[in-house]
Amino acid sequence: MQSQNHQKLFILYCSLAGFISAWAISGLLVIVDVISGTPYGTFFAVIGISLGFSDPVTAQYVGFLLHVTTGMVAGNIFGQISLFWSKIAPYSSKEGKVKGMIIGIVLWAVLFVPLATFGIQPRLDSFTFSAPNQYIYNIASHFQGLYPIIIGGSLVFHLIYGALAGFISGRMVEIGTFAKVRNDAIAKP
Repeated sequence: MQSQNHQKLFILYCSLAGFISAWAISGLLVIVDVISGTPYGTFFAVIGISLGFSDPVTAQYVGFLLHVTTGMVAGNIFGQISLFWSKIAPYSSKEGKVKGMIIGIVLWAVLFVPLATFGIQPRLDSFTFSAPNQYIYNIASHFQGLYPIIIGGSLVFHLIYGALAGFISGRMVEIGTFAKVRNDAIAKP
């Protein structure tokens, strides 16, 4: 029973690390908006617009909420996989950074690239011909031809997300939060 409680805490804290990391990446994405000259929250608006929300504010909030939730769920999955595959578990902040970056690459390849390729980009392309309002048309026009840059840049952001999530969860292990889980995992090769 004691081991089950530690496992639940491990998953909870990996989820928390994913949530915090997604928030941090969200801040970096706003900086990208500033540098690229797009309105603040454009990345999040693109997510919301792709799902059919044509109101700019609603699209941004929906996109932001989905982005942070996805980051938290990804952290949760990282924690669950770590329980069953101890080689990926972030038992220290140093190994957590590296293992988290592996998770970031997997998230990029399995989640972001397919969604961007088959969902978001085709939707944006369709809006260059028939957008429900000027705001959506402007966003779609701005991203015309930027797909390779977006895919490459997103890999960097996913690596940062993974490094942060791994570091945070690994740090929690170092301060003793999961000491029993680590000892149990090491005892069961």
